[in-house]
Order: sequence, then C-alpha cells, then structure tokens
Amino acid sequence: MNEASGRELIVHCEGPDQAFPRPAGEVLPNPTDVAVWAATLEELAPFAAAYAALLDRGERERLERFRFDTDKDRFLLGHGFLRAVLGRYLEERPESIRFERGRFGKPFIPDLPINFNLSDTKDAVAIAVSTDRDLGVDVETMARMVDHGAVGEHYFTNEEVASIDASADGKRRFLELWTRKEAVLKASGVGIMDDLRVLRVDEAVNRMMITHDEFVAMAAPAYHVRTWRLGPSHIVSLASSTTLGAVHFLNVH
Repeated sequence: MNEASGRELIVHCEGPDQAFPRPAGEVLPNPTDVAVWAATLEELAPFAAAYAALLDRGERERLERFRFDTDKDRFLLGHGFLRAVLGRYLEERPESIRFERGRFGKPFIPDLPINFNLSDTKDAVAIAVSTDRDLGVDVETMARMVDHGAVGEHYFTNEEVASIDASADGKRRFLELWTRKEAVLKASGVGIMDDLRVLRVDEAVNRMMITHDEFVAMAAPAYHVRTWRLGPSHIVSLASSTTLGAVHFLNVH
C-alpha cells in the first residue's frame, strides 16, 4: 500500500426505506431502471430441480465442493435463480449463458449490455440487474447470529460504532451499515478488503481518503448507495457509481 497514491472517495447514502416486492409476472421493468430480484431460499426451493439443469460444468463442480447440504442448497438456488433472471432479460435459454470473471472474481457476461450482481445470505438471495450502470448488492438476514458490538470494533469507524450504539436496534443498524460497505466494494469490483474501516457509510454524504492500491485503482470517484428493509428479517443495500433512479423490487418468477 502506498499512502502517497491515495485519493478522495465520496459515498452518498439513503435509507433505510421499506421495500415492497411485487411478483415478476410477464413484464420486466424498463431495462435502464434497476431491478432487485429477491427471494427467500424457501420460496426458491420448489425450483431446485429445474435450476440444477441450468448450471454449467464449472458451477456443478463448485456445487460439489461444498461440504454441507445447506451451503450446496444456497449455491444451487442462488445461481439457478440468477440464470433464470438473466435469461429473461437476454431472451436466451438460461443454461446457454456463459459468464466470465473480473480480476477479483466478479462475474460478467462479455459483449452484452447487461450489468448484474448476486448476493446471498443464509436464508435469502438478492440479484440486482440493469443495462446501463455498474451495480453492487448485498443482502443480510436478522436471523444471522453476530456479536455486532465486537465485530463493529474491527470493521467500523468510530462514528459508525457510535451510530450503532445509539440505535434502538443495534443489530439492525449494524447490518444496514455492513450491507452498504459490501455493496460499494462489490460495485467497484474489488469485492473484499481486510479493513472495512476505510469506508464510512453512516451519513448522507461521507467523504474519505482511500489508500488501498486496488481500491484506489478500481473504485469510482463516488458511489450512490440506497438501503431497504425487506420484510421483517432482511436488509438490502444497493450501490452504483451513478445515481440509482427508479429501483424495482421483484419476487421469484
């Protein structure tokens, strides 16, 4: 890391708001709008056999490497759901879609005007899709066991820790901030950094200096982040380097 190569990053944050998913039906949103397709694993489970037939060889190999059935199920349902969603946008057979991966593993479809990002948690999946902007999405569940006080000391700024401590629901506030950080990192293509304290996301406008070499190289000058509460148990944050505009929440099929 070379501190001399650091630069400013601005992160604009909105929410949390309440999301109201609607059935996807037969009509897709305007493709230049952003759609977040969200479903619990319980809702996706009836499609497991159909999804298994959509996976390519690499995905099947990854599936078999999971040790626990719960992890296998989450991978199968999430990646099958992703193929089913993208197939609708591209008007292609979902099993025929071929993915490539960026430097740090972010999947993309070469030579096609579609941007997407997948996130899963222990009991749900979220997929963000648009045709004209980079995207990062992160979903978390209130059912996850986490010592938000101890974890916060390692991954949050002092101001963010104070925001969590002052909240009436510290765990929920922790997850709101956590999903914002993850969404920004995923939108940038970096995906993972050891020290999440380089990102501040508790205010409406957050200005910071970043010095992590890869993040400096790959991050946009600014990100726009919105956070939603999805039902009683899930939190979703979405990030892009451009303003998000209309965002539609859609349910499975």
